[in-house]
Amino acid sequence: MNLIIDVGNTLVKFAVFQQDTLIEKKIVKSDEALKTFEKIIKEYRFITKSIVSSVGKLEETVVFAIQEQLNVLVLNKDTNLPFKNLYKTPQTLGVDRIALVSASVQQFPHSNVLIIDAGTCITYDFVNKNNEYLGGAISPGIRLRYTTLNTLTANLPLLDTEMPEGLIGSTTASSIHSGIVLGILKEIDGIIDEYQERYEDLTVILTGGDANFLSKQLKNGIFANSNFLLEGLNYILEFNSH
Repeated sequence: MNLIIDVGNTLVKFAVFQQDTLIEKKIVKSDEALKTFEKIIKEYRFITKSIVSSVGKLEETVVFAIQEQLNVLVLNKDTNLPFKNLYKTPQTLGVDRIALVSASVQQFPHSNVLIIDAGTCITYDFVNKNNEYLGGAISPGIRLRYTTLNTLTANLPLLDTEMPEGLIGSTTASSIHSGIVLGILKEIDGIIDEYQERYEDLTVILTGGDANFLSKQLKNGIFANSNFLLEGLNYILEFNSH
């Protein structure tokens, strides 16, 4: 069994895999990471190896506890990957994007795949049917856009995310919802259209915290998978275990 640990800026995800099957997933705050790890290890005694992917920072006590009990792979720019990385600055490529691309080459081999991760940022990552990662794009996510309008202007309020009732906002609030949410939907659909014009038989994956909110509104056919990153980390771990 494998333990996947994905460290974000404020939250830590723990996932237990039996081969390619996700058995359990826990999402906790950073200060609950050690207690959660100890509970998982006690419950799943057959876990032997782990991978840690971090865009945030995990406390050293947690790292030491994991390394004492498991064979740990820390994902970084030197990790052996299951695809050819053609990114011109590979040392700056985020571990989250690496994991997403890895999941795509496992689940959709020899395919042109566009992975869209709708989280704090919206990332677009493309891997072609030759198993070559070419790169993509980075854009502000939904909450980042709401927050930016509030913090960088004098009078615009900070609103909760909401699907707009229509294109034309008749109040300041409805105008913000229309501009942000419809703007993102048009952005995503437009980028998918551009890739479809260039690459035949394109497979599109939508993942991330806002995937469910956005997926029902997109006009293009997509696969929505909220666990895609965790599945990619599990595949990297298995890929480096043989």
